[in-house]
Amino acid sequence: MKQLSLAGLSLFPALALTASCQAAPGVDSASSSDTAFEVEQIATFDEPWAGTFVPGLNVVVVTEKAGKLVGHDMDNGRTISFTGLPEVDYGGQGGLGDIAFLQSEAAMPLSGRTIFLSFAEAGQGDTRGAAVGKGTLSCKDRQTCEVRDWKVIWRQSPKVSGRGHYSHRLLFSPDEQYLYVASGERQKMQPAQDLGNNLGSIVRLTLDGVAATGNPFGWTDESATPVEETRQVWSYGHRNILGLDWDAQGRLWDLEHGPRGGDELNLVLPGKNYGWPVVSNGVHYNGDAIPDHDTRPDLEAPKLSWTPVIAPGDMHFYRGDLFPEWKGDALIAGLATEALIRVEIDGDTATEAARYGFDNRLRSVFEGPDGAVYLLEDADKGRLLKLTPR
Repeated sequence: MKQLSLAGLSLFPALALTASCQAAPGVDSASSSDTAFEVEQIATFDEPWAGTFVPGLNVVVVTEKAGKLVGHDMDNGRTISFTGLPEVDYGGQGGLGDIAFLQSEAAMPLSGRTIFLSFAEAGQGDTRGAAVGKGTLSCKDRQTCEVRDWKVIWRQSPKVSGRGHYSHRLLFSPDEQYLYVASGERQKMQPAQDLGNNLGSIVRLTLDGVAATGNPFGWTDESATPVEETRQVWSYGHRNILGLDWDAQGRLWDLEHGPRGGDELNLVLPGKNYGWPVVSNGVHYNGDAIPDHDTRPDLEAPKLSWTPVIAPGDMHFYRGDLFPEWKGDALIAGLATEALIRVEIDGDTATEAARYGFDNRLRSVFEGPDGAVYLLEDADKGRLLKLTPR
């Protein structure tokens, strides 16, 4: 493992920015008392998309976009290989997506655990959509694992053409009774306002992929027979959700790409419409105007938006003790910004506090069991980086 110190700027020159921080437009630079950190290179992966620690183990598992799943044992540096994975539709923004393990299985060995994966799935003709499946790991010596009893439990509906805006982030409810899935609008815009499908929405499911009882739509109208997709929807009017997490108060937040301008951080409430494509704080890619959020107070406005965009890759609310000044803050992996962005939350108010510059696009951010922060680069040979206080 390669140690990358802020003192060794010739090795990793962009990290000089972590000492003073980059400032976003309209955001003051962090003071000299802001956190500096050491950066350690742990491993490299081919086009990594998501990573997580297996609860209770010092093992990181990373999805690679082309369809591979790779584990890294932090105790001995060994690679763990996985077989029995779904066939993915690789291309554009599509491929193998998010990964999730159950905290309730933290006392188990790696073998026997339930694994959840999201991925882009081909349909009939030139169509595709996101899907989520689950299986059980069967492992030999913590170096070779097979996903057994694989079953697809949820699909975006309908499948459409194109290879963008799958979103497919996964998040369990704190009690692990429900699975939340971010479902992008697949660059089709209008489906985000149509409750007859599950595109452009956050869905709330049981762990078997069924619409959860108590969701806000389609359960009380006895005069109609609503489709399953309607019953799945928790919130709608979303564009391309790349971050999904709970804050310290147990509230759900999402982070999504705007068009040209207008990236959004939203406090997600059941049954609410978040406006896309009716309103946005950005404009269409061709320059055509979109009404701002403040023109439609009946639609939910973001708690924070960015123009120019930050092009978010992922989001995690920091819970650890290693960086005490970050506790409760949202950490955002920036793609176009090539930065780790820290957002402070005070009640319903979100404020960008700092940017920590890197020299590559950042796809994913997650937390280790000791409170260290881990980043995955968005690259053909994307590095897994570990951040610890300097």
